[in-house]
Amino acid sequence: MIDIVSKFLGPRQDGPAPAIPAGQRVYAIGDIHGRMDLFEALAQAIEDDDAAKPPAETTVILLGYLVDRGPDSAKVVAAARTWAEFRDVRFISGNHEEMFLQSFFKAGILRSFMKFGGFETMVSYGLDAKLLKTASTDEVQDMLIDAVPWEDREFLRKFKLTIQIGDYLFVHAGIRPKRAIDAQDPHDCRWIREPFLSYPGNFGTIVIHGHTVTDDAVVRHNRIGIDTGAFKSGRLTALCLEGRERLLMEASDTQGAITTTIRPADLQP
Repeated sequence: MIDIVSKFLGPRQDGPAPAIPAGQRVYAIGDIHGRMDLFEALAQAIEDDDAAKPPAETTVILLGYLVDRGPDSAKVVAAARTWAEFRDVRFISGNHEEMFLQSFFKAGILRSFMKFGGFETMVSYGLDAKLLKTASTDEVQDMLIDAVPWEDREFLRKFKLTIQIGDYLFVHAGIRPKRAIDAQDPHDCRWIREPFLSYPGNFGTIVIHGHTVTDDAVVRHNRIGIDTGAFKSGRLTALCLEGRERLLMEASDTQGAITTTIRPADLQP
């Protein structure tokens, strides 16, 4: 008989393998980076996968970084809002959502935002690229306020810091080791790398995160990272959780052709 737990999770760590509550199914999508083409393909793959399986209480979680660097941030935000109208879609606040929102009233943040993908975000909202390069910070701020709908800003402002379902904690960047979940610093949740990434111990939960770009999903005994750098790699990754089963889903851009794949999320050394 095949050991399903070992097949999908690898050797057990400190007791039973982590699980999602019975009757529930969760899809977590990594950092989208303004790639509407990949987001659209992966969302459709999720809908198809969910429809092909037995009925469940299905939740989709976007781990943040909807905007910046890729070409279609405005379209991604609009599509995410629309998807949430008929599907239980929940949203995690990332560092780029934080920078975007602060850019409307903090000039220093706006200048940093423009250097780290914000320029592409502004262009996606219809601002002229040439004008943005020559305008003063105050002028850019005024243009940004005029261009981005209030509804989009309110939508992003309501994103959650963390979401807990079963044995899993969903967060954008990670958490501070040896600190209770309810005592985490919001800055860490949106920005942390170390000491989170290299921490070998037990977080008290399995942390599902994005933020740190890797060539492939990283599946450890205490965390799973699914930011595969969609804006530059052309690969957007999601994680499907049901019971003790874990699957990786991916939308890939190969010379303009978008394909989707599903495979086990094997535990890595």
